[in-house]
Amino acid sequence: MSWQQDYRRKVVSAEEAIAATVRSGMRIFLTSNCSVPYALVDALIAYAPQVEDVEIAQALTVGPPTWAAPELDGHLRSNLLFIGGNLRKAVWEKRADYTPVLLSEFPLLFKKGVLPIDVAFAHLSPPDEQGFCSFGLETGLAKTPVESAKVIIAQINPQMPYIGGNTFIHVSKLDYIVEADQPLQGFQMAENPDDPVTEGIAQHIAELIPDGATLQMGIGAVPDTVLRYLEGKKDLGIHTELFSDGVMHLVEKGIITGARKTQHKGKITAGFILGSRQLYDWVDGNPLVELYPTEYINDPCVIGRNYRQVAINSAIEVDLTGQVCADSIGPKLFSGVGGQIDFIYGASRSEGGVPIIALPSTAKGGTISRIVPMLKEGAGVVTTRNHIHWVVTEHGAVNLYGKSIRERVEGLIGIAHPDFRAELRKAAEKLGYI
Repeated sequence: MSWQQDYRRKVVSAEEAIAATVRSGMRIFLTSNCSVPYALVDALIAYAPQVEDVEIAQALTVGPPTWAAPELDGHLRSNLLFIGGNLRKAVWEKRADYTPVLLSEFPLLFKKGVLPIDVAFAHLSPPDEQGFCSFGLETGLAKTPVESAKVIIAQINPQMPYIGGNTFIHVSKLDYIVEADQPLQGFQMAENPDDPVTEGIAQHIAELIPDGATLQMGIGAVPDTVLRYLEGKKDLGIHTELFSDGVMHLVEKGIITGARKTQHKGKITAGFILGSRQLYDWVDGNPLVELYPTEYINDPCVIGRNYRQVAINSAIEVDLTGQVCADSIGPKLFSGVGGQIDFIYGASRSEGGVPIIALPSTAKGGTISRIVPMLKEGAGVVTTRNHIHWVVTEHGAVNLYGKSIRERVEGLIGIAHPDFRAELRKAAEKLGYI
């Protein structure tokens, strides 16, 4: 049988695929980020009243989380390995679960059977002439879990880009195929060009980035704004868990070339893509772009082999010893560890690496400091005081690596908001740090 015959034999409606595979008590893997396969999700929602206690294992998703509606409670329940804004309320209301995990180990939970997958929902490009589909925008957090599932249901979408790297799965590996031509979810990085705080942070970070550096950017306004301050740099490279439109613009301006990369020279290497339709068209068949599973992209040993790896990540608060909270507000779960510690540690192992934690100096309209004497009770430590290097606010940048607690206190007070420096110093004295 040719792969084309095999493909046609497996084509069914979304409703037929769901009815044939989903049973009560199962775990479904949902391809996430901008690759949520809504044709399969819609069919699952319609079928949900017929099942109970079906778990949906997922990462961050972009778009409406229709499967997590309150009326589906008891039928479908999300298990989030990273909490996005669209499902934060469901976690707080105890209608969804959160499982902490390093992004580098996210796919391995499924591969090793810690979280065995009964059915995987994949979102793929149409097959090429050899019968291979691409995972497209979401390879990093999808390929390994999907391939670990007992049953794979694939939404084949002509709007999904065909991207190179380690993104491919053959038609023969799919159990059910649902053809659905649907627009992909777009994602716009938070950006406020009139915000002097974000601009100030971005400028300080840009000063730390040397020519020939390889960049990683997390999610948020700061990493995306940094890209606009790199136009004087030369031969930058990209090795990152994700990227958005800003990378495309710097490639077009000749600033990102990858010419000095020590791995995948000349290539943009990442796990997944969040951005605009223009970006999706740009990466489609683009030989500059290669996506790989996150257990490879986020492996600190792989990251450390990059020359001058720069890691830019954000935080909710940093204490005076250098402990970084990035996933909760006190005990209230807010997001997840993501790839922060993967890249902070990986960049620290890189020759000329620059691991950066960036945050505004204040929150709540300037009424509270985000440089604090101690983290809030119950706060999660994502980057430990042992892993910390650079901390950047709009008031400057300080390198804590190899510094004593006394030196760290002085450095962090120096980049805190001036309104809080005396208060922080008094607290540090009371704690016995200085």
